[in-house]
Amino acid sequence: MKKKVFGIGLMSGTSLDGLDVCYVRFDDYKTFEILYAQTILYEQEMQEQLKKCKNFSAEDLQAFDVVYGYFLGNKIKEFIQFHAIEELDFVASHGHTVFHQPNRNFTLQIGHGAAIKSFLDCPVVCDFRSQDVILGGQGAPLVPFGDMNLFSEYDACLNLGGFSNISFQKNQQRVAFDISPFNTVLNYFAQQLNYNFDENGRLASTGKIEPSMLSELNQLAYYQQSYPKSLGYENLIAWYFPIFERYALSVPDFLHTFSVHVAEQIVHITQENSFSSVLLTGGGALNTFFVELLQTSSSTNFILPEKKIIDYKEALIFAYLGWMKLEGKVNCLSSVTGANIDHSSGVIYS
Repeated sequence: MKKKVFGIGLMSGTSLDGLDVCYVRFDDYKTFEILYAQTILYEQEMQEQLKKCKNFSAEDLQAFDVVYGYFLGNKIKEFIQFHAIEELDFVASHGHTVFHQPNRNFTLQIGHGAAIKSFLDCPVVCDFRSQDVILGGQGAPLVPFGDMNLFSEYDACLNLGGFSNISFQKNQQRVAFDISPFNTVLNYFAQQLNYNFDENGRLASTGKIEPSMLSELNQLAYYQQSYPKSLGYENLIAWYFPIFERYALSVPDFLHTFSVHVAEQIVHITQENSFSSVLLTGGGALNTFFVELLQTSSSTNFILPEKKIIDYKEALIFAYLGWMKLEGKVNCLSSVTGANIDHSSGVIYS
């Protein structure tokens, strides 16, 4: 590798809090520096559209795919102008997940690459998941490829976003899977009290455990499945919400019980694999109540990196995946997703 590479990674998570934008310099395949990063909050109308679009007609969804692509392209252009960015080799966009049904060999992330590209003078890489599910994989998680190359000093990398997921080396290969829902559920309950999210886990900390609900959650069949495995919004509706609906709890009690549930599932995995150090990132890493739950119930050292890494690791890694795609290199591991082969995933608009 001769020259430094500059890219922008974009991540819109399932928790719908906003768009993470990360401008990064890669010095080589293992070394990087985040130069500028920010979260662009969605205006209410866009947030509502993103929430509802899974119920749009096929025609309206096709149209919104382009509308959202224009929105992304415009936001990146503003970001570039604001930071006076002059060196930019590519943009990589995860898009917003509308459907994720790997059992039916399809997944859909909207934010059309051609629409993004129409605002920019560099290649755009997007649609990172479709090829994997067509090749028999789960199409998720994709971040572990970046974990393996950029954060190899930790025994495991745990991300607490809309869903919690983990990746680690086992028998000389990377394995990874979704552990459970996380902020998708916590935010849902916090919003019932008109909070966007439960800051620092303050509401959850005032609640108490409902043992029967905790037991029902822990007995879900998903937790007994072997990996690779992944979760989507459809699984929340099918498996988790029917349990919640059986209980008439206060919001703090729902939050507390669900937090304990997720912590128990995570600790089970870290102890089973005897991890000593786990990198903790994603919005949930800022939930002090939840992090304390993890620390006090496990001998594992859960390490909080600098805030830029906590907040923007996924956007950073999508930039890395985009760069690998442009180089024609593998960026998707069959050991992680269950696809037939390792492959180079993503669609390029140049």
